[in-house]
Amino acid sequence: MRVGVPSVLREEPQFARYFAGQLLSVLGDRITMVALPFAVLSVGGSASDVGLVAAAALVPFLLFALVGGVWADRLPRHRVMLASDVVRGVLQAAIAALLLSGTARVWHLVVLMGLFGIADAFFTPAATGLMPLVVSQHRLQEANALRGFTFSTGVVIGPVVAGALIAGFGPGGAIALDAATFGVSAYFLARLNPRAPESTAEHAPFLRQLVDGFAEVRSRSWLWATMGVVSVYHVIVLPSVFVLGPVLAEREFGGAAGWAAVVTGFGVGSIVGDLIALRVRVRRPLIVAAVAFAVSSCQALVIGAGPNLLVIAALEAVTGVAVSLAFTLWETALQEHVPQASLSRVSSYDHLVSTGLMAVGLAVAGPAADAFGMRPTLFAMTAVGAPAALLLLALPAVRALRSAPAVPAAVPVATA
Repeated sequence: MRVGVPSVLREEPQFARYFAGQLLSVLGDRITMVALPFAVLSVGGSASDVGLVAAAALVPFLLFALVGGVWADRLPRHRVMLASDVVRGVLQAAIAALLLSGTARVWHLVVLMGLFGIADAFFTPAATGLMPLVVSQHRLQEANALRGFTFSTGVVIGPVVAGALIAGFGPGGAIALDAATFGVSAYFLARLNPRAPESTAEHAPFLRQLVDGFAEVRSRSWLWATMGVVSVYHVIVLPSVFVLGPVLAEREFGGAAGWAAVVTGFGVGSIVGDLIALRVRVRRPLIVAAVAFAVSSCQALVIGAGPNLLVIAALEAVTGVAVSLAFTLWETALQEHVPQASLSRVSSYDHLVSTGLMAVGLAVAGPAADAFGMRPTLFAMTAVGAPAALLLLALPAVRALRSAPAVPAAVPVATA
């Protein structure tokens, strides 16, 4: 027995292969998140240009997430992801080449990141839909937790690696590494041999499949209600982290170094949450997820009301635990209770109302803080987000939803 190796990696070879490819790719994504703003500034861009380039990568979700979901249900999902990886790797290599050669301009970055966002809109729904095809149903929570673990560790390690790369090779060198990680991911995806979905509607017209995906969402009250909570978290609460938190840190908590401590605290908490989800199976996932989303929504309150930096970092670690649990349980519920043949289409609606609309929240957060004050705006974010999450508990379908039966003695079971 290999002590310390999660059973899902030992006993699910297709997932182990998929996980190996994603491990470096996720780290590369985190590196680019840090490097891209510096890339914009290095070519003479302004703070507004930084926001423009970031929006260029997010806005395509509004236009292409649903299209990506349909195609991920029409074609083999790992092939859709493979194509997305190849395209995104080429685009990142182009950005790196422009930066390293000193010929990059802001408009180059806007255009290339816009194309990157389109490819990303195809990858994300396909990734959600692929999971039940490479791992047994009773191990979905474990697999999602392990995948979440890569994101959480990336939050902690990515900025450190990015800082070293930017210092040594400039933003172009950091983004070049990200381009290489897409090649690694594509290599492992090419070697996958996932199961086929239980049924398929690949010959149905495109618009018909799109409508059928919406019908799957509308027919399940637990699904559309939780999607609403996820969208509130992304659109209203997360701007406190991406927009207002750094501004407040610059004013009161030592600037970038202070904010790095807060982000690190959150990342450590996220890792703990992933480890809990990896080891403890939850019978009623949406009950736990609703409470976890409520705790997650307290991020804004913590940032605005924390008495000092260390307390803020410690409390952000608590919200990090909650965020990891909430999203792991939510994705697992989707994968267990939505028909495999329509899972990518359903998840594309989820990504549309969360990631896609988050650009709206990012754009509004700053003006709202200017109009109403920084702390009142932060407090209002939690005042909206936390009660919205707890309202899920009033829905009978949310309370009734159960996770798939676990294999006896596979993992300890926690009731909720």
